Amino acid sequence: MVSNKLVILGGGESGVGAAILGQSKGYDVFLSDGGKIQEKYRQELVDRNISFEDEQHTQSLILDAALVVKSPGIPDTSPLVVALAERNIPIVSEIEFASRYTDAKLVAITGSNGKTTTTLLTYHLFKQAGYNVGLAGNIGESFAWQVAEKNFDYYILEISSFQLDNIDSFRPDVAVLLNITPDHLDRYGYSFQNYTDSKFNIVRNQKAEDHFIYFEDSEVIAKELADRIIPSQKLAVSLTHAVAHGMRLNGDELISNYKNSTFTQNYPALPIKGPHNAVNAMAAILAAQVAGIENSKIAEALLTFENAPHRLEKVAEIAGVTYINDSKATNVDSVFYALGSFSEPIVLIAGGVDKGNDYSQIEELVKAKVKGLVILSTKHEKLKDYFEEIVPRIHISQDVNDAVRQAQQWAVSGDIVLLSPACASFDLFRNYEDRGNKFKEAVGNLIQ
Repeated sequence: MVSNKLVILGGGESGVGAAILGQSKGYDVFLSDGGKIQEKYRQELVDRNISFEDEQHTQSLILDAALVVKSPGIPDTSPLVVALAERNIPIVSEIEFASRYTDAKLVAITGSNGKTTTTLLTYHLFKQAGYNVGLAGNIGESFAWQVAEKNFDYYILEISSFQLDNIDSFRPDVAVLLNITPDHLDRYGYSFQNYTDSKFNIVRNQKAEDHFIYFEDSEVIAKELADRIIPSQKLAVSLTHAVAHGMRLNGDELISNYKNSTFTQNYPALPIKGPHNAVNAMAAILAAQVAGIENSKIAEALLTFENAPHRLEKVAEIAGVTYINDSKATNVDSVFYALGSFSEPIVLIAGGVDKGNDYSQIEELVKAKVKGLVILSTKHEKLKDYFEEIVPRIHISQDVNDAVRQAQQWAVSGDIVLLSPACASFDLFRNYEDRGNKFKEAVGNLIQ
């Protein structure tokens, strides 16, 4: 008898969603999580009579699987995954599994930075145009869960490299690649090429009728395109030059050239700022145009977009000083774009858990724009040593309220106080959201 046992590794949003979809498709489902499953997910499994375990992985219940759906957080090098691979048991991501059971058109968005903003903006453009569209992937509700219980015509998917590592037939109708900069290299044998290959999996199964939207100014992407055969229709995005098919920034204008139809949008009028967000906006606009959304509806929807928190989020203006929460900037590349988003003098709050950062990328911008650096971290030496000859004033703190008060003392009307850490948050905070929320609270305390 052929086994139809589906094993899910990981009992979070994506894992439980995959279990629900698997059950609906007739699989014998077993879910296993090495940690403790949250109560809301545990209750879903109990209510649906899906077998599961947590705080352990019982190999005898896992290694007889016909198919395994693995959480993106579990590396391929973990002993359990290695044992499954040795038995030639197929291992896929939730993204791959869900895509097998939907006829909806898929817009998949990846990149080292900007994925969430671009995904949310693309979803907003589709939703405002009246499309029957779902939001999933690395954001929102589980893709598999939605495929099991909803009936969308389109899905806008934020896709991480970890999710792309375990695809087989996943084929987006529109693939978006925003940028590739060093990140998560510990998962890729400290090989940037391995990480790059993972990102390019997003176009691996595309065909001639599909579309590939990419940032043409990226040297990494340009080099890969020269060495790869990609059959899909290519739409380039550029901040510096005209493109034959795609979209460019020309002065203050975003100008698209798609199917001989020109669309122009004044960029400063949009609610998102900075050159990186111009790239994000152009990618979203092109994805909407490919889906047939009218230019007038795109233009209207762009003006009503609200970005996710912690991404160049304006918190307050106090005595003429603007406070910006960019806690999501957990790598140097993100800080580069953040600094480039402002012409005003900046008091920068940075620091946290350094992931092997190379600060030379932002040295010139810091020298030109940053009047003071507040290092918010338990380990300040690397940042201090790098910037003490570059920045006029440095203050070291392990308390966000103290950090914000010091920034306020240095700032004058017309300045920006910018939290853009370049580092992970785990030395002083639970995560980047916690760091951003504590920063917003500290800024609020200045008003009282």
